Amino acid sequence: MTDSTALDPEDRKIVTLARAARARNGVPEGAAVRDDNGRTYVAGTVALPSLRLSALRTAVAMAVASGARSLEAAAVVGDSLSLADDDLAAVRDLGDAATPVFVAGTDGVVRSVVTAG
Repeated sequence: MTDSTALDPEDRKIVTLARAARARNGVPEGAAVRDDNGRTYVAGTVALPSLRLSALRTAVAMAVASGARSLEAAAVVGDSLSLADDDLAAVRDLGDAATPVFVAGTDGVVRSVVTAG
């Protein structure tokens, strides 16, 4: 477990935004990413019959669609405390191998910090 209060305020913000997206939309996961200009993009899991995206891949797609060129950090909140390789690849595509991804439980407590690489 990571003490969420020890996080940088901007990192704590994206964890909070991810948690709120999950709760507000009633989806399994919420995610938020921060681009190199400090803008944040928030998303939940997409589970349509013809389209399935994790919350993290959706947040990365929203950042790309909005013109983001690089990511500083990402956060995912949900029951699962592991990330799929595709999720990390999406972060790596827009960030780099060192981009931190904060993985938090539904209580908002960060359980781990992984890098996209």
